[in-house]
Amino acid sequence: MTPELTVLALAILLQAVQFVAYAIGANRELGPGYTMSARDSEPSRSMSPATARLGRAFGNHFEGLILFTGAVVLVTLSGQATGFTAACAWIYLAARVVYVPAYAFGWRPWRSYIWIVGFLATVAMVISTLI
Repeated sequence: MTPELTVLALAILLQAVQFVAYAIGANRELGPGYTMSARDSEPSRSMSPATARLGRAFGNHFEGLILFTGAVVLVTLSGQATGFTAACAWIYLAARVVYVPAYAFGWRPWRSYIWIVGFLATVAMVISTLI
């Protein structure tokens, strides 16, 4: 397996860890009656800022993971995996790992800077396939 595919597998596992962290907090704060419902109405209680941020970080990673998956597919299927694309993949994953606590603890403006590092690493992977 290429390094890029390994990082993709780890990024997917990170998404699973983020889901568990968010789900534990949401179930504790909103109750399973609400979290297991169809959620047709707003909850009667609100989540803590940290739990709500974990939920937003989870959703944000879905968005980033779509782009990163595309980049990994392009690199892998075009046979253009290099040390550069592997480094970009690891940078993406490192940024995503650091992004979770940065978002949960409200590290401003660092959260945005961390996000842009992961985004630029993904874009660099795509551009490298076109060069």
